[in-house]
Amino acid sequence: MSDDKAIWPAIDPISAGLHGRCPRCGEGRLFSGFLTVGERCANCGLDYSYADAGDGPAVFVILIIGFIVVGLALWMEVTLSPPLWLHFLLWIPLTLVLCLGALRLIKGVLLTLQYRNKAAEGRLDLGE
Repeated sequence: MSDDKAIWPAIDPISAGLHGRCPRCGEGRLFSGFLTVGERCANCGLDYSYADAGDGPAVFVILIIGFIVVGLALWMEVTLSPPLWLHFLLWIPLTLVLCLGALRLIKGVLLTLQYRNKAAEGRLDLGE
């Protein structure tokens, strides 16, 4: 990642991440599956071995979608007071759909931002 000497045009990491594209050229696919990161870009040959988002995307999805769904469920309970089975029928599928959709988007954005900012694993400086 840091040994990249090629000259590539500046790619917007947010746009590339949302579209699941290579963070260097903006053309190749970032994902080989739904959430599986590919080995390398088919267009420019960038090795994706640096890409490790960890638990970051899941945390963001839980916080964002949880806030939305719990807020809507609370509003519905206070205003309409529906039976419990209707809450389950509405909110569980909505939560699953929103979480799966948002997880890929946020993971793509975090990986492209990781490339753009040259983020790497922390290292200790022992003064050597």
